[in-house]
Amino acid sequence: MSATFSTLKSKVYSLESTRITGRVKSIVGLTLCASGLERAAGIGQRCRITSRHGVIDGEVIGARDGELQLLPYGSWDGVAVGDKVELLHHDDAISPDDSWIGTVVDALGRPLSYTPRQPRSRKRLARRAPPPGAFERRRVGEKLETQIKCIDLFTPICRGQRMGIFAGSGVGKSTLMAMLARNTNADVVVFGLVGERGREVREFIQEDLGEEGMARSVVVVATGDEAPLLRRQAAWTATSVAEHFRSTGRQVLLLLDSVTRFAMAQREIGLSSGEPPTTRGYPPTVFSELPHLLERAGPGREGEGDITGIYTVLVDGDDMNEPIADAIRGIVDGHIVLDRRIAEQNRFPAIDVQRSISRMLPHCHSPEEYKVMSKARQALARYADMEELIRVGAYRIGTDPEVDASVRFFKEADAFLSQQRADKTPADTSFAEVYRMLLEAGVDDPLAQPVPMAG
Repeated sequence: MSATFSTLKSKVYSLESTRITGRVKSIVGLTLCASGLERAAGIGQRCRITSRHGVIDGEVIGARDGELQLLPYGSWDGVAVGDKVELLHHDDAISPDDSWIGTVVDALGRPLSYTPRQPRSRKRLARRAPPPGAFERRRVGEKLETQIKCIDLFTPICRGQRMGIFAGSGVGKSTLMAMLARNTNADVVVFGLVGERGREVREFIQEDLGEEGMARSVVVVATGDEAPLLRRQAAWTATSVAEHFRSTGRQVLLLLDSVTRFAMAQREIGLSSGEPPTTRGYPPTVFSELPHLLERAGPGREGEGDITGIYTVLVDGDDMNEPIADAIRGIVDGHIVLDRRIAEQNRFPAIDVQRSISRMLPHCHSPEEYKVMSKARQALARYADMEELIRVGAYRIGTDPEVDASVRFFKEADAFLSQQRADKTPADTSFAEVYRMLLEAGVDDPLAQPVPMAG
């Protein structure tokens, strides 16, 4: 009996897996319609189209009138009506492990030639996974020291927090992200470059990130010329890699540049599947996908680590209230605004202190730190209120002692908050310097009397 069972078992294992195939019915733009698979394939599953010029992989994005709609991971060049479409089983997962650290992979988790990695059998993880339940995950942890003066002082970041960096193009987002990757105390850094310029990928890795940053990083790349499916997948893959390292108990810093390009890729996918365009041409799935992506970061369950998520948002025309920026701001736990006017004055990082906020305040600062930060904010706000009058000469020094003190503080603080890419300043040093500047400028001593804490 055992011999018969053993023979049957060996025959079962020797059988080829079931192959389910269909045919191409039509191709309009990027959307390919296939028949014969509609009862077997679901949304999000991958298929392989065999044409006379080779094979092309695609993904099911919709179903209509008994046919499946597919988008390519490249282009449909060479595909013709009648070509075979095969459903791929279990081909939508990745297998990250410690060998990924220090490497660069594409949106599907395949190693790029820049840092080759030997493939081997590992546990497979879905690129798209649900976030931990609201009562399963721990609370946000202690403060992370970034050694970036403006952030540590005014917009502190805690373990497991999700922070957005909002800016127009060319204001220094990528440089700030690289500084965070090099300076922040994290076990693993996961970079997701979504829709990045191909020319800048190697430049960013070698110059901005450098050997120091790359030694503990995993970089996931999908350049702007790649298909929208791959640009969207890059964000999912980067998040899945971060989730793997979080599950091993490590502190992970996830840097995604940019969520706007993820939303634009989802817009292309949604419009191709026939979704109606709504606000500024974005279909409804864009606004449903954003929380699904961003909520995956954050504190893990008991015994796990945390994912501290930093997401850049490329605002359209420097409009901080455009639909994607507005939606993301309502999801994340704080936002850092980079101002083009500050960048034009050659102060980097070009952080607008008045428009930036961390929702972890006041509890992530000590009481003394919070008092110093509050008084510095008030002085900077007072100067901002009078800045135009001061510039045109309508305000005369000596008219208001409080304004005079704010002007003196601003001149010194503006220079102090400027920071070169390789500079590192401990948070304690930053607070001590700002406190000294407040006193020397004649601003009321913030530690002389209690300051009410914001609830």
